[in-house]
Amino acid sequence: MNNVALALFQAVIFTVMVFGLFSLLTNLVPGLVIIWAGALVYGVYEVINQTYTAGGIVLFIAITALMAFGSVVDNILMGATAKGAGASWLAIGISMVAGILGSFIPFLFPFGGLICALLALFIVEVIRLKNWRQALNSTKSMAMGCGFSMLARFGIGILMILFYLIWVLI
Repeated sequence: MNNVALALFQAVIFTVMVFGLFSLLTNLVPGLVIIWAGALVYGVYEVINQTYTAGGIVLFIAITALMAFGSVVDNILMGATAKGAGASWLAIGISMVAGILGSFIPFLFPFGGLICALLALFIVEVIRLKNWRQALNSTKSMAMGCGFSMLARFGIGILMILFYLIWVLI
Protein backbone atom coordinates (compact mmCIF):
# COMPACT_ATOMS: atom_id res chain seq x y z
CA MET A 1 0.00 0.00 0.00
CA ASN A 2 1.50 3.35 -0.98
CA ASN A 3 1.83 6.24 1.45
CA VAL A 4 -1.30 8.07 0.27
CA ALA A 5 -3.44 4.95 0.53
CA LEU A 6 -2.02 4.16 3.96
CA ALA A 7 -2.71 7.71 5.18
CA LEU A 8 -6.27 7.47 3.84
CA PHE A 9 -6.73 4.08 5.54
CA GLN A 10 -5.45 5.50 8.84
CA ALA A 11 -7.75 8.53 8.47
CA VAL A 12 -10.77 6.29 7.90
CA ILE A 13 -9.94 4.30 11.02
CA PHE A 14 -9.51 7.55 12.97
CA THR A 15 -12.91 8.74 11.70
CA VAL A 16 -14.55 5.50 12.83
CA MET A 17 -12.91 5.91 16.22
CA VAL A 18 -14.21 9.48 16.56
CA PHE A 19 -17.71 8.21 15.68
CA GLY A 20 -17.30 5.61 18.42
CA LEU A 21 -16.16 8.31 20.84
CA PHE A 22 -19.21 10.50 20.25
CA SER A 23 -21.53 7.49 20.38
CA LEU A 24 -20.48 7.19 24.03
CA LEU A 25 -22.71 10.18 24.72
CA THR A 26 -25.69 7.92 24.01
CA ASN A 27 -26.39 4.29 24.81
CA LEU A 28 -27.24 3.44 21.22
CA VAL A 29 -24.01 1.71 20.23
CA PRO A 30 -21.00 0.39 22.17
CA GLY A 31 -18.55 3.21 21.46
CA LEU A 32 -15.51 1.72 23.19
CA VAL A 33 -15.91 -1.48 21.20
CA ILE A 34 -16.10 0.57 17.98
CA ILE A 35 -12.88 2.38 18.89
CA TRP A 36 -11.23 -0.94 19.75
CA ALA A 37 -12.46 -2.52 16.49
CA GLY A 38 -10.78 0.28 14.55
CA ALA A 39 -7.51 -0.45 16.35
CA LEU A 40 -8.00 -4.16 15.67
CA VAL A 41 -8.43 -3.53 11.93
CA TYR A 42 -5.24 -1.48 11.90
CA GLY A 43 -3.43 -4.19 13.85
CA VAL A 44 -4.57 -6.88 11.41
CA TYR A 45 -3.32 -4.70 8.54
CA GLU A 46 0.09 -4.41 10.21
CA VAL A 47 0.30 -8.15 10.83
CA ILE A 48 -0.67 -8.98 7.24
CA ASN A 49 1.91 -6.54 5.88
CA GLN A 50 4.48 -7.48 8.53
CA THR A 51 4.94 -3.84 9.57
CA TYR A 52 4.07 -4.34 13.24
CA THR A 53 6.40 -3.23 16.00
CA ALA A 54 6.77 -4.08 19.67
CA GLY A 55 5.47 -0.61 20.50
CA GLY A 56 2.39 -1.19 18.36
CA ILE A 57 1.72 -4.49 20.11
CA VAL A 58 2.02 -2.85 23.53
CA LEU A 59 -0.31 -0.03 22.49
CA PHE A 60 -2.89 -2.46 21.11
CA ILE A 61 -2.78 -4.43 24.37
CA ALA A 62 -3.28 -1.15 26.27
CA ILE A 63 -6.21 -0.21 23.99
CA THR A 64 -7.74 -3.65 24.60
CA ALA A 65 -7.33 -3.34 28.38
CA LEU A 66 -8.92 0.12 28.34
CA MET A 67 -11.85 -1.20 26.31
CA ALA A 68 -12.41 -4.06 28.75
CA PHE A 69 -12.19 -1.79 31.80
CA GLY A 70 -14.37 0.86 30.18
CA SER A 71 -17.03 -1.73 29.49
CA VAL A 72 -17.53 -2.37 33.22
CA VAL A 73 -16.70 1.06 34.66
CA ASP A 74 -20.36 2.10 34.53
CA ASN A 75 -21.36 -0.80 36.76
CA ILE A 76 -18.56 0.02 39.19
CA LEU A 77 -19.36 3.73 39.41
CA MET A 78 -23.13 3.29 39.56
CA GLY A 79 -22.84 0.64 42.27
CA ALA A 80 -20.28 2.59 44.26
CA THR A 81 -22.32 5.79 44.31
CA ALA A 82 -25.48 3.91 45.30
CA LYS A 83 -23.60 2.09 48.06
CA GLY A 84 -22.20 5.40 49.26
CA ALA A 85 -25.77 6.66 49.64
CA GLY A 86 -26.71 3.65 51.75
CA ALA A 87 -28.09 1.17 49.23
CA SER A 88 -27.68 -2.51 50.09
CA TRP A 89 -25.52 -4.84 48.04
CA LEU A 90 -28.64 -6.92 47.38
CA ALA A 91 -30.43 -3.91 45.87
CA ILE A 92 -27.38 -3.01 43.80
CA GLY A 93 -27.03 -6.58 42.51
CA ILE A 94 -30.72 -6.83 41.62
CA SER A 95 -30.56 -3.46 39.90
CA MET A 96 -27.56 -4.56 37.82
CA VAL A 97 -29.39 -7.71 36.71
CA ALA A 98 -32.50 -5.63 35.94
CA GLY A 99 -30.33 -3.25 33.94
CA ILE A 100 -28.97 -6.06 31.81
CA LEU A 101 -32.43 -7.52 31.24
CA GLY A 102 -33.90 -4.08 30.58
CA SER A 103 -31.44 -3.59 27.73
CA PHE A 104 -33.41 -6.18 25.77
CA ILE A 105 -36.82 -4.49 26.09
CA PRO A 106 -37.46 -3.08 22.61
CA PHE A 107 -39.93 -0.33 23.53
CA LEU A 108 -37.52 1.07 26.15
CA PHE A 109 -34.56 1.16 23.77
CA PRO A 110 -32.00 2.74 24.22
CA PHE A 111 -32.57 3.59 27.87
CA GLY A 112 -34.23 0.37 29.04
CA GLY A 113 -31.21 -0.83 30.97
CA LEU A 114 -30.87 2.40 32.91
CA ILE A 115 -34.61 2.71 33.57
CA CYS A 116 -34.90 -0.87 34.80
CA ALA A 117 -31.76 -0.61 36.96
CA LEU A 118 -32.97 2.55 38.69
CA LEU A 119 -36.51 1.25 39.11
CA ALA A 120 -35.29 -2.06 40.56
CA LEU A 121 -32.98 -0.29 43.01
CA PHE A 122 -35.82 1.98 44.14
CA ILE A 123 -38.28 -0.92 44.62
CA VAL A 124 -35.83 -3.12 46.55
CA GLU A 125 -34.77 -0.21 48.75
CA VAL A 126 -38.40 0.78 49.47
CA ILE A 127 -39.12 -2.79 50.54
CA ARG A 128 -35.93 -2.98 52.63
CA LEU A 129 -36.12 0.45 54.26
CA LYS A 130 -39.86 0.99 54.22
CA ASN A 131 -39.04 4.62 53.45
CA TRP A 132 -39.44 5.84 49.87
CA ARG A 133 -37.44 9.06 50.50
CA GLN A 134 -34.32 7.13 51.54
CA ALA A 135 -34.86 4.77 48.60
CA LEU A 136 -35.12 7.75 46.28
CA ASN A 137 -31.84 9.11 47.66
CA SER A 138 -30.05 5.85 46.79
CA THR A 139 -31.66 5.88 43.34
CA LYS A 140 -30.54 9.47 42.69
CA SER A 141 -27.01 8.51 43.69
CA MET A 142 -27.02 5.62 41.24
CA ALA A 143 -28.24 7.97 38.49
CA MET A 144 -25.37 10.34 39.32
CA GLY A 145 -23.00 7.39 39.08
CA CYS A 146 -24.35 6.80 35.58
CA GLY A 147 -23.37 10.36 34.67
CA PHE A 148 -19.92 9.88 36.16
CA SER A 149 -19.52 6.66 34.20
CA MET A 150 -20.38 8.43 30.94
CA LEU A 151 -17.60 10.92 31.63
CA ALA A 152 -15.22 8.09 32.56
CA ARG A 153 -16.02 6.15 29.37
CA PHE A 154 -15.55 9.31 27.28
CA GLY A 155 -12.14 9.89 28.89
CA ILE A 156 -11.19 6.26 28.30
CA GLY A 157 -12.27 6.61 24.66
CA ILE A 158 -10.05 9.68 24.23
CA LEU A 159 -7.12 7.79 25.74
CA MET A 160 -7.72 4.84 23.40
CA ILE A 161 -7.70 7.16 20.37
CA LEU A 162 -4.53 8.87 21.60
CA PHE A 163 -2.86 5.47 21.92
CA TYR A 164 -3.93 4.69 18.33
CA LEU A 165 -2.46 7.99 17.10
CA ILE A 166 0.82 7.27 18.90
CA TRP A 167 0.79 3.79 17.36
CA VAL A 168 0.36 5.25 13.86
CA LEU A 169 3.23 7.68 14.41
CA ILE A 170 5.79 5.16 15.75
